[in-house]
Amino acid sequence: MTVAFLAEARIEFLDVVSHYECARPGLGQRFKDEVDRNVLWIADHPELCRLRRGGYRRVNLRTFPYYIPYVVRSGTLWILALAHGSRKPDYWIQRKKSLG
Repeated sequence: MTVAFLAEARIEFLDVVSHYECARPGLGQRFKDEVDRNVLWIADHPELCRLRRGGYRRVNLRTFPYYIPYVVRSGTLWILALAHGSRKPDYWIQRKKSLG
């Protein structure tokens, strides 16, 4: 399965990596590694997470307070955001519309 990040999600991801790396050297890499592992898992098991009311699925990170909302469209796994679990819930939900 092809994996693609929406542009906004890619920017969020890089911003969080930078934030954690500035806070403590090596922490940004740990965040990146956890996201990478979860994205690979999602690509292998896209239907295992429950379908949520907004028509998306999500995976919560274990170490960091973030989650990865995603949808699958035409064989592509679209990462919609790297969202903080307790800040502005569902701020990214409108991004799904750009996928059709």
